[in-house]
Amino acid sequence: MDDLEFVKRCVSSDKLAWDEFIDRYSRLIYNYIYSVLRVKGINLSPQDNVNDIFQGILLSLVKDNFKKLRSFKGKNGCTLASWLRQVTINFTIDYLRSLRPAVSIDEENEEGSSLKDILADDELSVGEKFTHEERLRHLKDCIGKLEKEERYFLELYLNIGLGLEKIKEIFSVSRGAVDMRKSRIVDKLRDCFRRKGFALDS
Repeated sequence: MDDLEFVKRCVSSDKLAWDEFIDRYSRLIYNYIYSVLRVKGINLSPQDNVNDIFQGILLSLVKDNFKKLRSFKGKNGCTLASWLRQVTINFTIDYLRSLRPAVSIDEENEEGSSLKDILADDELSVGEKFTHEERLRHLKDCIGKLEKEERYFLELYLNIGLGLEKIKEIFSVSRGAVDMRKSRIVDKLRDCFRRKGFALDS
C-alpha cells in the first residue's frame, strides 16, 4: 500500500489504519523531536515537555477532521515519513518559540551573531526617533514578509540559536546550501529595512 492510500485510510476513520500509523511513525516523530532538541543542547523531560510536543503533533494531524494529514499529497516523490519529519521540526520549533516568545534584534546565537550584526557589516544606522521597540516592530514585519521556509531558518538560527552546521544536519543539505539560504534571507531583510527608511552604513 502506498503512502497516499494509507493516509486515505487513516483520515476515513479507519481505527486499524490509525493504530498502524501510531505504531509505524511514533518512534520516527520522537526521533525528530529529539534531533531538534539535541542539536540545541536542550534537555526536556520525556514525561512532560517531550510528550507534550508529541501529543501536540498528533492533535495537529487529526484536528478539524484530519485537515493537516489530508494535506499530504506525496508530490515530487515526498514520502509520508519525510513529510512528517518537516511537520515535526516545524511544530517543535514553534513549541520552543513559545518558551522564548521574544525575538531580539541584539541577542546573539551560539556563533556570536545577532540579527543586527548580520543585517549590516557594522551596525544599522537609524535616526534617534527609532526606539528599540520600533526597530523590533519593523523587524517582525520584515520577517513576516519572508517565505515560510525562510522564517523557519531564522527561527533555527536566531531564536533557537542553532549554528549553521547544525542547521545543515537538521535539513540534510550541504553547508553551501545553508550559506546560500542565509545570504538570500539577509538580502531580503536588508531590502525590507531600506524600504522602511533604515540606512545601512557604507
